[in-house]
Parts: sequence; C-alpha cells; structure tokens
Amino acid sequence: MRRAALLLLLLPLAGCDGIQSMTGGDGAQGAEFNSLFTLFMVVTGVVYILVIAFLIAALLRRGGKRTDVRDDPGEGHERGLTTALVVWTAFIALGLTVLTLASYFTDRSMAAAAVPANGEVLNIEITANQWWWDIRYHSPTHTETIRTANELHLPVGIPAHIQLRSTDVIHSFWVPNLAGKQDLIPGRLNDIDLLPRRTGLFRGQCAEFCGAQHAHMALDVTVESRDAFRAWWRQQAEPAKTPTTPLAMAGYNYVMQRECSVCHNISGTGATGQVAPDLTHVASRKSLAAGTLPMGRGQLYAWIADPQGVKPGNNMPYIGLEPQELHAVVAYLETLK
Repeated sequence: MRRAALLLLLLPLAGCDGIQSMTGGDGAQGAEFNSLFTLFMVVTGVVYILVIAFLIAALLRRGGKRTDVRDDPGEGHERGLTTALVVWTAFIALGLTVLTLASYFTDRSMAAAAVPANGEVLNIEITANQWWWDIRYHSPTHTETIRTANELHLPVGIPAHIQLRSTDVIHSFWVPNLAGKQDLIPGRLNDIDLLPRRTGLFRGQCAEFCGAQHAHMALDVTVESRDAFRAWWRQQAEPAKTPTTPLAMAGYNYVMQRECSVCHNISGTGATGQVAPDLTHVASRKSLAAGTLPMGRGQLYAWIADPQGVKPGNNMPYIGLEPQELHAVVAYLETLK
C-alpha cells in the first residue's frame, strides 16, 4: 500500500517535462509564463498555509470548552477582531496587487520576447480544419510558399509570426513547451508569436473541443538548427519525385485517376486539390492523420484502406481500392519524401 501511495504522489511529476509540458520553458514566451505560474503557486500556497494554520489555531484554542453565546467578549476582543480583519484584508489586497502587476508585466515581456532583434522573422499561416492542420510558410519576400500539413518546423532562435485561421469550428493552437494557446475562430484572423530557445521535438494539440476527433488533432513540432531548417526548406520546396519502379508508377496513375487528386495536392503533378492535406512530401513526416498513427508502411495501408475505421468522422471517404491498387498507391506514397 505504501508503494502504491508513493507512486500516486509521484504521478503528477510525469507531466512536468517532456514533449508536451507547460513547465518546459523551451520557448521565450513559455519561460515567461512558467515564471508567472511559479509566482502564482507560491503566493496562493502561502495563503493556503496561513488559512489552514489559523483554522488549526482556532480549533486548538477552543479545545473542548463550551462557549455561551450570551457572554460578552468585551471591547478589547472586538478591537482585536477589527485589527485582525484589517490586517488580513490588507494582506489579500497586497497579494492580488502583486499577482496583477506580475501578470501585466509578464504579458508585456512575452510580447517583447518575440520581437526580432535584427528584423529576421519567419512568417507562417496555419489553418485549422476538422481534424488536421494546413501549414504554409512564406519566404521573407513572399515570392516562395511551402505547403505542408500536421508538422511544424521552426529554426531555433528565430521568431516565428503565425497567422491562425479556421475553416469550420473554433479550434485552439497550443504548443505548451513554447507558448500559451491561441484560439482559431471562423471568420476571424488571430496570430501568435513563437521564439524557440532550444532544439527538440515537441507536440502541439488543438486545445478547444472541436468534434468527435478533437483528441486526434495533434501537431508534430520540430525545432532545429538554422542550417537544418534551411535544408528542410529546400527539400520541401522541391516538387514530388517521379516514380522509378513499375509498382510506384502504377500507384501514381491510380492517384491521378481516382478521387485522390481532387482533394489532395502533390506539387509537380496533376493533383491540385486544396481541401485535404498536401501530400508532396508526406512520407517524410513523422505521423499520419494529425498524429493519429505513426508514419509507416502498415499505417499507410490501414489509413488508405479504411480511413473511417482509423479516424471516424473525418472527411476522407472510403475509396474501395482493389488489393493490387492499394499496394501500388502505398508504394507511390512512400516515394514522396
């Protein structure tokens, strides 16, 4: 029993670090928020301890004695109560003032942290859909746009200004290691600024209930060195490779001739759909269906064969491919890196 109780006490510590943690402080804004959260915990903790201490003192003072409500405690007792009330009210007012000022200056500090020192900033558009993320990167001169889905790459030490939109219902963009959350509301443009401070792999999540698959609307976030980010950008800017094997070529033909090309875009091909995730480099991603499945051959088979079985309610219909067609399509998708 003691071991079980100890494990239960240690369980909350599991959420204090990792790829999805509010206390990670891996972004400039996240670190500021973490400091504010710590201050709130200290102040409210002190208040809690004082309240419990006064309660225990009152109980011990009375003990088992009975008090007649008709007894007059006297003027001295009344003055003592008044003084205690004034002191306690002043203490509460001071605590609230400290927390209010801390919140105000933290908000200003978070806004200032995302301002680029040398004017260098990464411009990104993220559009939330049920239940996936459409991501577009714009070059500084807006002459080049890169489109991907469900995976965000950020260079360490460079501010990212992200415009947020929603096409259907209210969503919320949240990468707790880097910053707080921001809502995406249909018909309204919001934004958020991120400044990653260390490299690593983090997990974002829609933080506003948005339907049946809300829990399966995740976002893989990779913070990497500037050189690695430039290499990734160059790779993403390339069109899809032409298949080099008969099986992959057959899959390419199936994709172009079936419903796939109506919804999905594959750069450099006849697939120019805009209502579903971009597949140009889908095989280079870490997951499928917004974090529902890890990327892999078996997962590709499962997703294409029965998308509603994997993620019920999503907008991808059952296509009904024959086994040889399914093998070919998977072979083609595996070339899209």
